Amino acid sequence: MKTVLLARRAMNTRFELLLHGERETALRAAGEEALDEIERLETQLSLFRATSEVAHLNRHAADRPVPVSPPVFRLLERARELWAASGGAFDPTVEPLMRLWGFRDTNAAAPAPEAVAAARAIVGMDKLKLDPATRRVRFLKAGLRLDLGAIGKGYAVDCAVEVLREAGVTSALIHGGTSSVYGLGRMPDGRPWKVALPEPRTPGPPAEISSETPERVLAEFTLEDASLGVSAAWGRKLVLGGRELGHVLDPRTGEPVQRAALAAVALPEATESDALSTALLVLGVGGVATLRRFRPGLRAVVWSPASSTRAPRGLPGAT
Repeated sequence: MKTVLLARRAMNTRFELLLHGERETALRAAGEEALDEIERLETQLSLFRATSEVAHLNRHAADRPVPVSPPVFRLLERARELWAASGGAFDPTVEPLMRLWGFRDTNAAAPAPEAVAAARAIVGMDKLKLDPATRRVRFLKAGLRLDLGAIGKGYAVDCAVEVLREAGVTSALIHGGTSSVYGLGRMPDGRPWKVALPEPRTPGPPAEISSETPERVLAEFTLEDASLGVSAAWGRKLVLGGRELGHVLDPRTGEPVQRAALAAVALPEATESDALSTALLVLGVGGVATLRRFRPGLRAVVWSPASSTRAPRGLPGAT
């Protein structure tokens, strides 16, 4: 049994592929093709690339219907479905609020309530018109902007997995920045893949992919042809009234989330686990039941500083 580890930077993070199989050359070729697919998707989905399809939509879709490629249109349809299922907690149109709070520059500050209300009025996937017959997208509100960052890495992982499957790879672990993880098949010893979430202590990467279990574990997830999405309110902070607020906003209120600091969701598709972990970060532990009505097999963990230091709040028995 051969093992190949490949890595590449894309989507402002590091993607890693751990591949097992009989032929090293074939594994390496399949892995490189999967990473090429991730890079290709970045050129379509990135908010920050002026030539991407998302950037083109943000510039022109409020003025006229804009055609997009089949992968981008499919992702927008999935995003709208997940927006509806989460009651708007996951919303890739939240970008106007992110800009208002200053999380896209160096001037993070609490905006006036009137400004928040005005930005909220142009946020929502119901303000996009998607025409399946022509694959055209139209923004129904001026100022609306898309940011697929909360679903794009998961979608890229799913597409990479499909490339590996088509190449005959049956055992692999793929992750994008440790926030979107997929276990393809089983490990060489026949066991499902295991991903451990370290107990949060200081802001940092929320998940670890390692042969060693962290000393203090919040939860462990077993993955067999399944994915794990992890969202956390680490990163940029805003200090307001003596409180530190994270950079994740509740699209429904326009305010930084305060119910949870970390959420993890396991589902068969990384696209969904990526998006719904963000939704769960917004909804808090009460959102587990809501999301399980949409996906009954959903496994989840929610953590906040106020919860027990040893036991996650959320769905017991994450494995």
